Amino acid sequence: MPPMTRHPRHSPGAGFPGAFAPEPDDDSPKSKSQRKRDMHALQDLGSELEALPKDRLARVPMPEVLEDAIREARRITSHEGKRRQMQYVGKVMRGLNDDEIDAIRRALDGFKGTSKAETARLHLIERWRELLLKDDEALTRFLAEHPAVDVQALRSLIRNARKEQQLSKPPRHFRELFQAIKSALEAREQPGAAAAEPSPGQDQEPA
Repeated sequence: MPPMTRHPRHSPGAGFPGAFAPEPDDDSPKSKSQRKRDMHALQDLGSELEALPKDRLARVPMPEVLEDAIREARRITSHEGKRRQMQYVGKVMRGLNDDEIDAIRRALDGFKGTSKAETARLHLIERWRELLLKDDEALTRFLAEHPAVDVQALRSLIRNARKEQQLSKPPRHFRELFQAIKSALEAREQPGAAAAEPSPGQDQEPA
């Protein structure tokens, strides 16, 4: 009887490297490149805070150590001194927890939304001014939507602004008309209400 030949056992997955490798752990340390990206993101966030107007900065929730660091950066005028201080701001921010970072980001996002609304308001005022200067019918529509306006004062502003344009004079009444429209829009608005926009077709030349 011929002797039995033993064949070496092959473990499951042999020949398939990594077939039974452990799955990556979601809690594994971040890669060097990811840490670098996070660091730059926090540095940029610090720069946004440093550039905020004083009143808005005061409304951002942040630890006192970060607030002090940012106020010091705003005080420094030399380029190199500010650069070093902003590096320190970034270091402080890297020590914040996720909740603190999220609170700062939410505040900044809220300011950006407010800025968009302010820009839209300015465009609306400019649009009304353009219509009022070129179309007498626009005044009727404007007064219908803003009945509290001083009609005679507004008519006078429009008339004088038109003369300024015709004679290429400094635009004093042109600017005053902008402020008058702005005041009318603010007086008309109620909390949560949007400013009235010229309806479609209102920018057409009168027949």
